[in-house]
Amino acid sequence: MNFEDNLKKNNIELPKAADPVGSYVATKITGKMLFISGQISIDENGELIKGKVGKDLDTDAGYNAAKRCALNIISQVKKACNGDLSKVKSCVKLTGFVNSTDEFIEQPKVINGASDMVASIFGDAGAHTRAAVSANSLPLGVSVEVDAIFELK
Repeated sequence: MNFEDNLKKNNIELPKAADPVGSYVATKITGKMLFISGQISIDENGELIKGKVGKDLDTDAGYNAAKRCALNIISQVKKACNGDLSKVKSCVKLTGFVNSTDEFIEQPKVINGASDMVASIFGDAGAHTRAAVSANSLPLGVSVEVDAIFELK
């Protein structure tokens, strides 16, 4: 399966891989494992997707914010692989954090946005384990943050 072809077929344009804004690295390769630092929800215009899911955003808006996190993850993967997504063997795990109200219980539905995006690009190689966690607050007030672990060939 050609992952680049899946991007084109699904009319997906990856955003530019953002540089870290703190005391960490965006990606780290250890052996054949590629770790991607948490990627926050940023829309196609470069604007932060902010607010609490369950108050400022509904589940569908949160789902779309998580999709944007996944696109940022894939951009980081591509950058770490020197522009060659064919170096990816599989997505191992996603961990999603949802800035949500105390009453909100649909974090898994929100993080499905990231999972579905990864699966649409990587197919069977995109099948992964996952956690979907509620957070009282996220950096810069964003709605969703997702980190990832990939296995390389």
